[in-house]
Amino acid sequence: MTEAMTTTTPETVGTLDAPGAVLHYQVRGTGPTLLISQSGEGDADRSTDLVDRLADSYRVITYDRRGLSRSRLDAPERGATLVEHADDVQRLLAALADAPALVLGCSLGAVIGLHAAVRHPGLIHTLVAHEPVAPRLLPDQERARHERELIALQDLYGRGGLGAVLPEIARTLGIDPTGADAEPNLTPQPMNARRIANFDHFIRHDFTAVVHDTLDTAALTDTGTRIVPAAGRTTPRAVFDHACATSLAELVGHELVEFPGGHNGNTSHPEAYAARLRQVLEGTC
Repeated sequence: MTEAMTTTTPETVGTLDAPGAVLHYQVRGTGPTLLISQSGEGDADRSTDLVDRLADSYRVITYDRRGLSRSRLDAPERGATLVEHADDVQRLLAALADAPALVLGCSLGAVIGLHAAVRHPGLIHTLVAHEPVAPRLLPDQERARHERELIALQDLYGRGGLGAVLPEIARTLGIDPTGADAEPNLTPQPMNARRIANFDHFIRHDFTAVVHDTLDTAALTDTGTRIVPAAGRTTPRAVFDHACATSLAELVGHELVEFPGGHNGNTSHPEAYAARLRQVLEGTC
């Protein structure tokens, strides 16, 4: 890998005041604005290998979702709703972009992107929604089952901690915990104190936000945003995040686009994922 491929120093680091929070963000590269709304416990640094491969063509914004890492909450014990997360995306793009932006949303980040598209018409030009964890996209019986699944994971975390719950989260989302087919020379993502705290916030609060989601799925058909449903090539078809992506594709009338890797292909296969994302954003697939 070249030096340009391994650098992680952002061009701009800043903070943005929001109701009840201060948001940390990073901006790298030049070109059309592309905001990455991260999955799970991921903060602004989560997809650094992907950003390395996009910053030559896009002005990439990443940020710490409220409650994670360097984004501070006035009331950390309360968490945030998905609507509040979506409004944070609007605030970031209003402050940092001068035209409708491109957005890559992964997992929880995809649901946030869907909310932002509905709530803020004209904000997002294209949203690539990779395996949204949005039970509301599913038939009522499946939706209820998967909401119970998330609540059970929270209960398991409360009883057994991360060691007990992480394998079950991986099973639920169809993640290969071994990373056996990942690309080489990835930036390490150690389970340090910051990441452990991010997992705690994600499981305690963002799981609850998903269970109590208010996404108006019918409104997704008329947002003015080009919504591209996406799923990982190796994600098992039976897991609910893949089912959500499939349902979204049917709803918006767009073919489900496959990306390299699985649920976390943006971090496990950054080279191939970036190439596929360029094709999607440029409208060539």
